Amino acid sequence: MFTLQNLRKDIPASIVVFLVAVPLCLGIALASGAPLFSGLISGIIGGLVVGWMSGSHTSVSGPAAGLSAVVLAEITNLGSFETFLLAVVLAGVIQVVLGVARAGFISDYVPTNVVKGLLAAIGIILILKQLPHAIGYDSDVEGDFSFMQPDGLNTFSELLVGLSNFAPAAIIISVISLALLIGWDKSWLRRLPIPSALAVVLVGMALNEWLFAGSTGLRLAGNHLVTIPISDAGALMGFFDNLSFPNWAGLANQGVYTAAITIAVVATIETLVNLEAIDKLDPQKRHAPPNRELIAQGAGNILSGLVGGLPVTSVIVRSSANIDAGAQTKASTMMHGGLLLVFVVIAPGILNMIPLASLAAILLVTGYKLASVKMFRDFYAKGMNQFIPFITTVVAIVFTDLLIGTLLGLACSVFFLLRANFSNSFHERHEIHPQGEVIRLKLSQEVSFLNRGALLDRLSSLPANSNVVLDASDTQFIDHDVLEIIREFDGVAAKNKDIRLTLLGFRDRYTLADKVEWVNVLTKDSQQKLTPDQVLQHLREGNQRFADGNPLERDYILQASNTTQGQYPMAAVLSCIDSRTSAELVFDVGLGDLFSIRIAGNIANEDILGSMEFATLVAGAKLIVVLGHTGCGAVKAACDHVELGNLSGLLRKVDPAINRETITVQNRTSKNDDFVYNVTQLNVMETMKFIKNSSEIIKKLVEEGQIKIVGGMYDLDSRRVDFIDSNQTARIMMPRKAS
Repeated sequence: MFTLQNLRKDIPASIVVFLVAVPLCLGIALASGAPLFSGLISGIIGGLVVGWMSGSHTSVSGPAAGLSAVVLAEITNLGSFETFLLAVVLAGVIQVVLGVARAGFISDYVPTNVVKGLLAAIGIILILKQLPHAIGYDSDVEGDFSFMQPDGLNTFSELLVGLSNFAPAAIIISVISLALLIGWDKSWLRRLPIPSALAVVLVGMALNEWLFAGSTGLRLAGNHLVTIPISDAGALMGFFDNLSFPNWAGLANQGVYTAAITIAVVATIETLVNLEAIDKLDPQKRHAPPNRELIAQGAGNILSGLVGGLPVTSVIVRSSANIDAGAQTKASTMMHGGLLLVFVVIAPGILNMIPLASLAAILLVTGYKLASVKMFRDFYAKGMNQFIPFITTVVAIVFTDLLIGTLLGLACSVFFLLRANFSNSFHERHEIHPQGEVIRLKLSQEVSFLNRGALLDRLSSLPANSNVVLDASDTQFIDHDVLEIIREFDGVAAKNKDIRLTLLGFRDRYTLADKVEWVNVLTKDSQQKLTPDQVLQHLREGNQRFADGNPLERDYILQASNTTQGQYPMAAVLSCIDSRTSAELVFDVGLGDLFSIRIAGNIANEDILGSMEFATLVAGAKLIVVLGHTGCGAVKAACDHVELGNLSGLLRKVDPAINRETITVQNRTSKNDDFVYNVTQLNVMETMKFIKNSSEIIKKLVEEGQIKIVGGMYDLDSRRVDFIDSNQTARIMMPRKAS
């Protein structure tokens, strides 16, 4: 913490937080109906004790505006401030226990839209609450963040009343202060060895104490300034005189325990939510351990209650000011607590010279940074499921308080979560297979009773005489009610509508047996019904799925089992031996759908012709595909006339295609991609012609229309196949681009 590099930023940041904390501590104490010094004491403890024990480098703790209503109510209920202090001590004990019990995980369940909404709401409240102070209307105390104010006005009416009750000196000070803050980092002022916030306070004090001193009507005094009570006994003795201690006799009062639980719960929730928000503001994106934070806050509340302080929590306003001022480590937080202690004990009179208008300018800038227009625009762009919980949190906190607003934002997020869960109980996909069409309903990972209605509606609307696969292969949990719906549909509705229902993935986890009524493997009957053009269309569609990264789901184990009794392929594919051109993947087909013949350069010979004759005449395949591909190594070697053992004879079979490529005049080598591409296409066409002319069996099947021969060029980059019809074998293909 205390390296010179970090202290250069932590010391100025601590001064900024100290200046912001003084009026907030006093104002929150006043709004809570507690002695003013109780707010300062809790600020000191929040800085020194909680700051030291916390694992956060940027969080600043102290009295929280969100607790002021709870504190006011509990002081009234318990009858005395001293009895209330006992409840604070017990609340601290509860928080320590929660930290030890690792209850900090609660913060992990607060969605980002609520956390960001909290930050934006605090920013808006800062702007709205500080504008009256900026123009010199200070009837409402600093630190009052509630919509309905103790002075009988609300946040908006306070602004209207302030416009007719302004103080000219305050406006002058706040305008100059804002100009300094905005222009500080954009001018030579940034080289000064003091933070901009301190400069603003010093300028405000100078203007009020010296420039405005000659005019009693202009100079600010009274509630326009920070007001720390000063004892006649002297600052140090006055500090000790203002300490209060718990009324231990209150242990017999049941209301003390109720108050302690209330304070502990509210303070814990606010701390965890604030801590999550502060972590998101941290430029270094450090994550503070929430359980350690609860222990630190609990220890702080125990000590605060013992010496007369208010409950402490992590506080957004001071923390964001700390981050904006460039704090690097928690040394800033601790030093701000030390500054509070020093000035309150030794020199409170200096603090009482600070105009609230100067502090209002600092908080206005902080508020603007928290509630940036960009944040609202970004969440709107993310969609209504993110924007509505965000804006709900913002509006609710502005019009109520931090806790209620956060809970309403969470409720809104939960609503959208449940709605999404309701609609996402399954993923539906209509699949076209050579064997027929199937409706696949793939269940989500978690299918609870909330999904019951959506699944029931879809099962009820399934068309008659359809093939349906209900797939739970990836599902981790299915509610009992949902299983009952599936059983009833299988036993009654599916049979009444002649729906062939296949159940997959249920056997291992649930008391529902798998059942297979439709298998995506070709049978003799489904093969015979296919025409060559239909097979070609299936291959086109399969390649489109492969190129788009959206292949059909297949149970290969089940397919392997169902193809043991015979094979009924729809096509024979002669492709290159290249490891990147597996026909089964390129055309997105299953086991048993293809005869796959692979040889370097996809050339044909007598043995390959024999295999094709078996595939078509005996096994019933309706299509022969000769598949070449870009970047073919065999074609490149043939273009370069490579001589290499047995490979040389194979490569010579590509020579007819090389000889037919007459477009390219120069650079007829493998280094010319267009030349290689043209030769590859011509080689495919030469192979198609060879197959048809060299096999009487295949030629007859083609003439009778029982089969077709097509070529294809597979592009390694796009993953797409361009098909070449057999009637193109009489002409030379044009190059992809000029050679």
